[in-house]
Amino acid sequence: MSTSPIGPVATFGALEYTDVAELRGPLLVVRGVSGVGWDESARIELGSGEVRNGLVLEVDRDLAVVQMLEGTEGIRPGDTRVRFAGESLHIPVGPGWLGRVCNGRGEPVDAGPPIFGVRRAAVSGFPLNPMHREPPAEPVITGVSAIDALTTVVRGQKLPVFSIAGLPHLELATQVAAQATAGDAPFSVVFAGMGLTHLDTAAVRDALEARSAAEELVLLLNTADDPVVERILTPRLALTVAEYLAFDLGRHVLVVMADMTSYAEALREVSAARGEIPGRRAYPGYLFSDLASLYERCGRIRGVPGSVTVLPVLTMPAGDITHPVPDLTGYITEGQIVLSATMQDAGIYPPVEPLNSLSRLMRKGAGPGRTREDHLDVAAQVLASLARARQARELAELVGEDALSATDGAYLAFEQAVKQRLLNQRRDEARTLDDTLDRAWQALRVLPRQELTMLPNAVLDARYADPSAGR
Repeated sequence: MSTSPIGPVATFGALEYTDVAELRGPLLVVRGVSGVGWDESARIELGSGEVRNGLVLEVDRDLAVVQMLEGTEGIRPGDTRVRFAGESLHIPVGPGWLGRVCNGRGEPVDAGPPIFGVRRAAVSGFPLNPMHREPPAEPVITGVSAIDALTTVVRGQKLPVFSIAGLPHLELATQVAAQATAGDAPFSVVFAGMGLTHLDTAAVRDALEARSAAEELVLLLNTADDPVVERILTPRLALTVAEYLAFDLGRHVLVVMADMTSYAEALREVSAARGEIPGRRAYPGYLFSDLASLYERCGRIRGVPGSVTVLPVLTMPAGDITHPVPDLTGYITEGQIVLSATMQDAGIYPPVEPLNSLSRLMRKGAGPGRTREDHLDVAAQVLASLARARQARELAELVGEDALSATDGAYLAFEQAVKQRLLNQRRDEARTLDDTLDRAWQALRVLPRQELTMLPNAVLDARYADPSAGR
């Protein structure tokens, strides 16, 4: 069995290299190496006896560039020794991760014992054969009405949350991690926090304490003052643990990663230290493939009961959705949940903008036999009516509300009903799907029946007039 996620999990070679040629930010350049490969683990021993860890980023003839996981502070080239493992970074995986709180390198920070594993797994992961993939299906119920009703998360899906600085995206991510379920199926959450403040770290730990105590949660927390390279490792550790829980133990696993913009900025900083040619907005040219190597590790495997669902959270600098991080994320993922300052200013939590949000796989995980028979029809009608309400609001700004027709006035009232009855909820409130859809019906009843053209007559007969019918 292995004893430590980052440490003596591999047999390092007996050959030591002492010719450290250069220290460059988080990078260490070793000269005179042979037989060293890309992405190989490295063990660095300082003159003081302290041992640190690293990964080989680049090899050029007899030069190896090592990315330091614990930073380069205190390293003196003349008394530093480096050993290479001959393999990529591995960690022990097993059920012992459940209920544990670790830093971004996977080291326990909860005063508990070292984490043991039943086997070792490569942190970089292995690509799934597309022929062995099963399409995402069945819902993940988050307990958040704005998500469950209108942008349902499907098991095996990758669905990002787009936000801007100052909005409660971390609170939403924590709430989803605390209360999400997969019905009666075995369910676990892996939460990877990146670039968090110490205040945010404490808030996340407090909010997720109950789920952690129930051994349904793995918590990996990288703070803003931790080495930048650790931030690049954190989501890979989270996904490696999630893959074991899903594909070996048969659990449905939700991986929440916040904030992926912090991750991308760390990648940019390391790329600049390596002297790479920058791409758009100084991000490395391989940002797309790097993000894809993370997001595409979700999914389902044929014949295996478990699944990995990824919910990345990212902030859009200055609210720019064309910024490279949200732009490239949108190409890879299957929709988006968009938070807006307008909804926040209206006092709505979570401030989800429903008309800008989309779950492209919602029809695979909602509807008859999966959630409720009227779910997809209700979602379509709510979104269509909100679009009509937006037109009525724009008209009211031109001519005034008093000049609107009775129908347009009803749409404005419907918009307010959706915000207050459906979208707005407490930060600690976990709603059942039935409660969420009943709240949607409360808003729809504000509109005349003849306006609900996307709902079948049988559904309207059962639910429009009598709130308790059809249960």
